[in-house]
Amino acid sequence: MTKTATQRSAFGALCAFGALGALGALTAPPAQAELLAALNYETKAGVAPRREGIAIVDIDPASPRFNQIVKDAPLPPDVVAHHIYFNRDRSRAYVTMLGRSALAVFDIDRLPEKPEIVSVPDCRMGEDMVFTADRKRWFLTCLGSSNVIMGDAETNRTLAVIAAPEPKPGEAPRPFIRNPHGATLNESLDLLLVTSTTDPELKMFGETITAIQASSGRLLGTWKVSDKPSPSGEGPVETAFVPNRRPHTAFVTNMHGGSLWTAVWKADEKTFELKPAFDFAAIGQGMPLEMEFNDAGDRLYVTTAKPGALNIFDISDASKPKLLSSIPTAEGAHHLVFSPDRRHAFVQNSLLKLPGLSDGSVTVVDLATNQPVRRIDALSKAGLNPNCIILLPGQGPNEE
Repeated sequence: MTKTATQRSAFGALCAFGALGALGALTAPPAQAELLAALNYETKAGVAPRREGIAIVDIDPASPRFNQIVKDAPLPPDVVAHHIYFNRDRSRAYVTMLGRSALAVFDIDRLPEKPEIVSVPDCRMGEDMVFTADRKRWFLTCLGSSNVIMGDAETNRTLAVIAAPEPKPGEAPRPFIRNPHGATLNESLDLLLVTSTTDPELKMFGETITAIQASSGRLLGTWKVSDKPSPSGEGPVETAFVPNRRPHTAFVTNMHGGSLWTAVWKADEKTFELKPAFDFAAIGQGMPLEMEFNDAGDRLYVTTAKPGALNIFDISDASKPKLLSSIPTAEGAHHLVFSPDRRHAFVQNSLLKLPGLSDGSVTVVDLATNQPVRRIDALSKAGLNPNCIILLPGQGPNEE
């Protein structure tokens, strides 16, 4: 679960190699009473041999094929597919990988042809991607390499490696990038905002966000997303700008801190003012992860992995989010998508096969009643964990 003000990124996974080509026919507009989602999966912990793949599942509760796997495309077991992003005109799909220093790039119109494999040698573990509105550039955060790659969106050639190591003890403070994960792009401010989340071994959690001038790659500042002594280990994981909001305001989810923060851009000072906005411990929850907004920008949806919930906030006043509803899902609640009519939300429940965070289902939430109404468990019953959920192109929101 970047991004323009309406784009988001995330921690989960959707991937494909040549096998995804078999799904090309499914990118056409869906038939009546059918909503097709792609869920990439891997075997649950302790299950051998290890498998990776992508399943196309009908998630429409009104469909006769609800909770059925329509197509299944296996993947090589060493890819460790992570996210998929569509470029701005939806002509290509980009797949990031944790297992290889590369991207898989699919031409949507030519599926099921094999994708172009683009080497990104300076990126150990590819995480989030964002695309500029002019369709000329993309940015890729690299968790294991502590840098951000700027690429040409037409040729996919690396244009720049944006890196700045953290100051050593005794050195003067300066902006830095360390283990970047989340990314959001606000082009009206020429700002790319990235989070410092964790090292690849999930042992050293960060506590900062860093702003980068998107046009030049120049670092503008690094800010602490915590009021605790350093190292706080808050682990900010995702950040996203509220659509159509002045002053420009981004939310940040602190995975290990269990909190939601606001970052308000102060145009005169060219800096962010950060404040805590909500403590999930107060409602018995932890590990906030993914965020989404409604079209009007006055509702914020936040998933929490422990014990698993979808939380809906009124953010008419972004400085004081008001919790409207907390809907139980299942352990590991992570990515979410909405039906085109916004009647339902679909929450994918698993996080990196971590103990206590690997239910493996998808919860269907009725947004008219704010109640969980159905459970999609076709993959879980097969011993598989879906790592992300995304609608196929042309079916609704959450495609970027």
